[in-house]
Amino acid sequence: MLSERLIQFRLHQFIVAGVLLLACGYTVAANQPSMAPDFTLKSREGVNIKLSELRGQVVMVNFWASWCGPCRQEMPLLQQLFDRYQSLGFSLLGVNVDEDRAAADKMLSDLPVSFPILYDDRSKVSKQYQVKAMPSTFMVDRDGRIRYLHKGYKPGYEEEYQQQIRQLLRE
Repeated sequence: MLSERLIQFRLHQFIVAGVLLLACGYTVAANQPSMAPDFTLKSREGVNIKLSELRGQVVMVNFWASWCGPCRQEMPLLQQLFDRYQSLGFSLLGVNVDEDRAAADKMLSDLPVSFPILYDDRSKVSKQYQVKAMPSTFMVDRDGRIRYLHKGYKPGYEEEYQQQIRQLLRE
């Protein structure tokens, strides 16, 4: 029979091994970018936008919801990034995941943006991207590969976004 101390030690080893495996998984994803799943969604203007049609540009795909406080905080900062880099080959797609489009539209009336807003009211695209946190932001390079993923938002992330956008635009 194993002593209690040995059981605790093995449990600790198991937890550390799990954390290391998770860390390695994120490293592998960063070193070997995967193709961004293609999708077509209807925009706020009623036009279908297809991600693959933006190939050749750096694309930020930002999943957001009206009930998400950090999304509200981040939205004006995303607009600033869009304004600054749009002319250099940068696109930003704001993908709303609310089931009720009216809730998204109300938020957008309070926080107007000019970048395309797409509606994923059935969560089809957010499931493809395995979105687990709001907001979730994917940086897609000119070849259509996901290069960076940000889960959630905290003040200062926009500086990291800006560095990544610049890097991807230079490639």
